[in-house]
Amino acid sequence: MVVLIKYIPREVEVFSASGESKDKIALPPVFHIPVRKDLIRRAFLSEFTASLQPKGRDPMAGKRTPAESLGVGRGLARVPRIPGTSIGALANMTVGGRIAHPPRVEEKLHEEINRKEKKLATASALAATSYTKLVAARGHLFDSANLPVLIEDEVEKEITRAVLARELLKKLGLWKDVERAYERTRIRAGKGKMRGRRYVEPKSILFILSSTKSPMSMAVRNLPGVDVVTAKEVSVLHLAPGGVPGRLTVISRGALEELNNRFKELVVVRSE
Repeated sequence: MVVLIKYIPREVEVFSASGESKDKIALPPVFHIPVRKDLIRRAFLSEFTASLQPKGRDPMAGKRTPAESLGVGRGLARVPRIPGTSIGALANMTVGGRIAHPPRVEEKLHEEINRKEKKLATASALAATSYTKLVAARGHLFDSANLPVLIEDEVEKEITRAVLARELLKKLGLWKDVERAYERTRIRAGKGKMRGRRYVEPKSILFILSSTKSPMSMAVRNLPGVDVVTAKEVSVLHLAPGGVPGRLTVISRGALEELNNRFKELVVVRSE
């Protein structure tokens, strides 16, 4: 699957650890791929459902009882009852009875998608990170006009603490989005709060870096709503949470080159 595009170089600034603009580079052709929201949604559902664990019931649940119906002519409903009592059992409307239509492990949960379509959807979601309107429509707060935000490779080594990361994000005009995620973090409704997923945290900035073990990765990974991923592993789950494209993204210069190499086979530049 190949996408034919008209490539008009779009330059963005590259920032240093002090928040100063050091250089300007043109975004690779992959950022000019049309944003296919329908394809991104399908790819997201495919990747999300791939991680779901099949859930089923014990086939004998609610049926381990000698209860049986007393028949007609007794002035009672024909509900299976425990011998010697009038307590109903076994039927699905009784206490402790079986479930009428329980979930089955045979049910197909994974929504499949073609490999080439998935790759195109990932590239399309990556291109959406460069459109200000799409990023703002997702609810992100930022002051930067250059999207995605690019940083020098040295920044990954120089930013070693969360305090330094906060100062850098403030200079880049992205710290508002981290504060938004912090303020909107809430306690989950329902029983999930008792099962190890007590809080619901909005998504904020996505960092695409050369390594997830670099000092900067360690410094930013615990900030509210922040995700850190490498160019090799980034997927629609990271770029378009919930299937909605346009996530606020920070990319290192080395990771940008890796992204270009990963998706360059998809793009053919149209000659005038």
